[in-house]
Amino acid sequence: MRRAAADAEEAAIHRARLRVGGLVAVAVTLLVTLTGGLAYEVVAHAQTDQVIRELRYTADHAVPTQLPGCTFLYFPGEPGGGALPPGFPLRADLDAVRASGGAVERSVDANGTTYLVRTQTQAGGRLVQAVFDTRYQLADREHLLVALLIAEGVGLLAAAATGWAVGRRAVAPLAEALARQRRFVTDASHELRTPIARARTRAQLLARRAAAAGLPAEHRDGLDRLSGSLRGLGDIVDDLLLSARMAAGQASADGTDLDLAALTEAAVTAERERAEQEGVVLTVARPPEPLYVTGVQTALRRAVGELLANAVRHTPGGGRVEVSLRRAAGQVELTVSDTGEGFAQDEAAHLFDRFHRGATGRDRQFGLGLALLREVVTSHRGTVEAVGHPGAGARFTLRFPEAVPRVVT
Repeated sequence: MRRAAADAEEAAIHRARLRVGGLVAVAVTLLVTLTGGLAYEVVAHAQTDQVIRELRYTADHAVPTQLPGCTFLYFPGEPGGGALPPGFPLRADLDAVRASGGAVERSVDANGTTYLVRTQTQAGGRLVQAVFDTRYQLADREHLLVALLIAEGVGLLAAAATGWAVGRRAVAPLAEALARQRRFVTDASHELRTPIARARTRAQLLARRAAAAGLPAEHRDGLDRLSGSLRGLGDIVDDLLLSARMAAGQASADGTDLDLAALTEAAVTAERERAEQEGVVLTVARPPEPLYVTGVQTALRRAVGELLANAVRHTPGGGRVEVSLRRAAGQVELTVSDTGEGFAQDEAAHLFDRFHRGATGRDRQFGLGLALLREVVTSHRGTVEAVGHPGAGARFTLRFPEAVPRVVT
């Protein structure tokens, strides 16, 4: 059981490391991506501005014999008109400029590249169409993009390594704190069990002597209440000790095949005396054959005992607590129903919180009982369900995977 609990905590710490490391890696990756994206946009924007300035200057002042590289000029109606790439000139733009006297500027994707085209009238009234081939600028952008992608990949690896290192350092105090907490709870529980047991025994002995000596009833009642309080304190210590050993959400590795029906019947027999003292009828219905589950006997006995004690505690005199077991769809189902005070269904999700205190009802108190119950059930790969209505009783259902008993030959 201790080993299973340690494994569960180690898994939780490992998940915390992955979360912290993942968050750091994502943050670094986003930062690198944002920086690279901004750099690309700045370069692209600067190139575009430069090309537009050159294109406009060329359209205003240049002549076909004095053109910068990748620039073409076309003068409609003049001999030769100027050399242009395939697909040019843009006749619609020429007609639009003739009609409006303004300028038309656009980009055109053709011939495997992108052209910037400006059509306008020069100062002397000469119509011109200037075309700039941006293939070299586009190639520069592609090279920049490849470099940024390579840098992004390297940054991602660095971010993952950094995130893992940060995660380990950040979670190390948590791992140490969990280990210390588990050792403290285990050691403290062990140390407290013996003196509490002795104090309870002493209180019971004093109660019997008080009764034999004929002391006043209020004195005897006080000693009985003291004994009951010590019993409750001992139960809490046992709960703490068992909880420290539980593996949250995992079945115990050292479990054995147990007859849950027989274990429950024994727990009902142990609880029946107290139920009779409270005026509560406690019954159990089970099939004649064993119902096997894999688990730890002490943990399951404690869980079933807590479920029965909870039902009896919240059922007034004259009520009933009914326990039933059955096999259903490959599972063993244990149901405890009572005719007690019940609870609001929206409170069901909080019943299993540690130290939860109910809003109403008699004898509602802080404790670990139902929280420990859920820990035991989930550690055995089971589920627990609570259904209740105020003043109309409650029903708790535990479900465990059915085990096939091992045959020893």
